[in-house]
Amino acid sequence: MRIIKVVDYNHNWSSDYQKEERSVRAILQEELVNSFHIGSTSVPGLKAKPIIDILLVVNDIHKLDSFSKQFQEIGYEVKGEFGIIGRRYFRKGGDHRTYQIHAFQYSNIKEIERHLAFRDYLRVHPEVCRQYGEIKSQLAMQHPNDIDCYCDGKDDFVKNVEKDAIKWHWTVR
Repeated sequence: MRIIKVVDYNHNWSSDYQKEERSVRAILQEELVNSFHIGSTSVPGLKAKPIIDILLVVNDIHKLDSFSKQFQEIGYEVKGEFGIIGRRYFRKGGDHRTYQIHAFQYSNIKEIERHLAFRDYLRVHPEVCRQYGEIKSQLAMQHPNDIDCYCDGKDDFVKNVEKDAIKWHWTVR
């Protein structure tokens, strides 16, 4: 059974991302356009589940399927679209998950921008970042064994911040 645990920010998360990104880059090589550290572990000071989220931007999302065996060899479960059309999702660590990969084709601007805008907005809005961390901590305490309740509990906050983040993103470009 997976226990939901939210912890204080860990300065090692950035180097953990970089190390894993090198492994992924070695697999994908020319198919990889770019990769980004996203999610709560990418925001200094933000409380988070200690799972590194990686956003991959690839040339052809369908070609990514041909790399499934290589991802499995480095410990990933290959989950396909996993609820988001046009995405490929991979996770590592089983009940003690350590990494999640969200991959999109370079032309899927909406999904790519959504993730990056949310991350960047939290990085420069410390009060929103603090509120988000507190919400996640409270939900993890209330629902330590129920990921659906945990996610549902933060959904409205995330969607509202995401709207602000996308608008903000276009004003700072």
